[in-house]
Amino acid sequence: MRSWILEFVLPLLLIPLAIGLFFYAFTKGALILRQLRHQARSPSSHVYPLYSTLWLIRLVDFQPVISAILLFQYSRLVSSITTELQQMSLRGQDVLITSCAFGDVVPRVVQVSLASGARKVRIVDLIENELVHARSKLAQPGGQVDCFQGDATAMSLPDASVTANVLFFLLHELEPEMKRKALSEAARVLTPGGKLLLAEFHRPEVWALRALGWLYFKCFEPFGLALWDVQDPVLQLDAIDGIHCERRTALFGNFQVIVATKAAAA
Repeated sequence: MRSWILEFVLPLLLIPLAIGLFFYAFTKGALILRQLRHQARSPSSHVYPLYSTLWLIRLVDFQPVISAILLFQYSRLVSSITTELQQMSLRGQDVLITSCAFGDVVPRVVQVSLASGARKVRIVDLIENELVHARSKLAQPGGQVDCFQGDATAMSLPDASVTANVLFFLLHELEPEMKRKALSEAARVLTPGGKLLLAEFHRPEVWALRALGWLYFKCFEPFGLALWDVQDPVLQLDAIDGIHCERRTALFGNFQVIVATKAAAA
């Protein structure tokens, strides 16, 4: 009996523990270490090594893993965004992807946008390695796709310069004040009638999912819990003049897709 436990049960316990420790070491653990070292603040101080170191990005960005992290709702959430893009009038317009994301969201958004007649798709990220990795996913990385380094909280794009702007699971990684600035910038660069398409975590309706979500945020994403209440993206976007929001939720409210439309010119 003891031998059976050692051979089968113990590995089953050790594998998820090892995976959890790996993610902790390169997410919240890394932030704590930076604070202990009193490293100087920079625009990328909040970014985990998991999202900035190229070999870690390539190691973790495996579609089944990313789908599992989002409780197998990944494809549904991306489809909600791409369907919205297909229904927009994008011919001759520019589309923005604010911050690269793991999985196939970037190539799917690029493909749908260009198929819908978009003039150009711009991809911006604070981390150059994220842009390098995103380019590697694109069948045709040049031409109508423009990748450039930039800060979501202080965009270099002019006012009213893009018709659609996609933020896919960016906000939960940002510190509180950064969330507000990122949403303000996302709205600023939209043309009148343009849409911000945002996917994020949401406060679950089911207590078991809520408990698991709370534990996940506390261990790995300390800035994410604020999305459940005081920094609800819809509340922050509704506070911006001329923005109207619609929210859809998935998996008992565990995830949300927000469509924020900028008022058309009078």
